Amino acid sequence: MEKSFSDSYKAAGVDVTAGYKAVELMKGHVARTAVPGVMSAIGGFGGLFAPPVGGMKKPVLVSGTDGVGTKLKLAFLQDKHDTVGIDCVAMCVNDIVCAGARPLFFLDYVAVGKNIPERVAQIVSGVAEGCVQSGAALIGGETAEMPGFYPEDEYDLAGFAVGIVDEEKILNPENVAAGDIIIALPSTGVHSNGFSLVRKVFGIGEKPLDRFNEELGGATLGETLLTPTRIYVKPVMAVLDAGVNVKSISHITGGGFYENIPRCLPKDKKAVVEKSAVRVLPIFDLIAREGNIPERDMFNTFNMGVGMCLVVAREDADKALELLKQNGEEAYILGHIEDGDREIVIK
Repeated sequence: MEKSFSDSYKAAGVDVTAGYKAVELMKGHVARTAVPGVMSAIGGFGGLFAPPVGGMKKPVLVSGTDGVGTKLKLAFLQDKHDTVGIDCVAMCVNDIVCAGARPLFFLDYVAVGKNIPERVAQIVSGVAEGCVQSGAALIGGETAEMPGFYPEDEYDLAGFAVGIVDEEKILNPENVAAGDIIIALPSTGVHSNGFSLVRKVFGIGEKPLDRFNEELGGATLGETLLTPTRIYVKPVMAVLDAGVNVKSISHITGGGFYENIPRCLPKDKKAVVEKSAVRVLPIFDLIAREGNIPERDMFNTFNMGVGMCLVVAREDADKALELLKQNGEEAYILGHIEDGDREIVIK
């Protein structure tokens, strides 16, 4: 590729040599994510991976795809690009672990207005960190330079993950029964959803981001909002691997409690959440106050401090809580399951 260049293409706004430099700068980050099964080096036309299927009766691949959304605006404004990659990975792997699947690999897609190799490498460093946190390999990706489509200082970031689970171990919401316990895994903040409303509430792009330090425990508004999404793969897999009777899992993303928790229920069961149990983070109190947002809308938009819910058999609740604690999660009981139409009741 050392002889690959085009002055005409560069004059049109696309510098292919910048792409090659970006690849060189990101190789070290990619190398951190290598796990057994990786068969290809970065730079080929496709990522190769040999999935570990030993001991499985019928291996099933589970995939998930997502992006970071308008949270990226916070990265642009603060010129901080090394955490949004964690968000991108988290939004994908947290989804596939809801099926009981263990992530295997991840691929990213970065579309830029102008390819600044150092910035692309920063973005990919975050993707690599997310992969390390989830135990997935970063086996490929794409950087597209799109002048005239994106502003030079902006970009979009998306990706997808693939995981694996034995068919007989796929989590099935139909197994949820009355009396089961809902366990909450705390979030790190807003994660990667609801930022269109967040930006409106705080006037992002018009008002300074170095506000509300006291209310946010000494962190600025900008720092708090850019906090990366928590990745729950390893603690959840520890619970599943220990044989705990986990019935279903819900990743609390866009739509908050009201949209996501019912997704892990059968049609004849409802989730009852104790509002007093929810450990609401200060950022959500601030959003509600500054935006004069009703409580119902808050719970239907944001995670409110709960990033993931596990529904477990009552007799396994204590064991699940202990295992989660051993794996760095300050999990707690959020509510329980009752007979009724599929819905969530917060009381």
